[in-house]
Amino acid sequence: MHDEDRLIAIESKLTSQEDLVEILNRTLYRQQNKIDELESLCVSLAKRLADMPGRDGNDRPTHEKPPHY
Repeated sequence: MHDEDRLIAIESKLTSQEDLVEILNRTLYRQQNKIDELESLCVSLAKRLADMPGRDGNDRPTHEKPPHY
């Protein structure tokens, strides 16, 4: 293989790797945005659950009689 052919092969591989890195960066960016969105949703849902009326910390509403009555 001549030096020029080797150089062309290296440049071609480098270009392919640069494209792959760009694709991976975009994918990672989208995934991180989705993770942030899901974390925010979890916090919001946890707050709503904690603020529900009739909840006393147990998994039973306070106005409901226990099953042994």
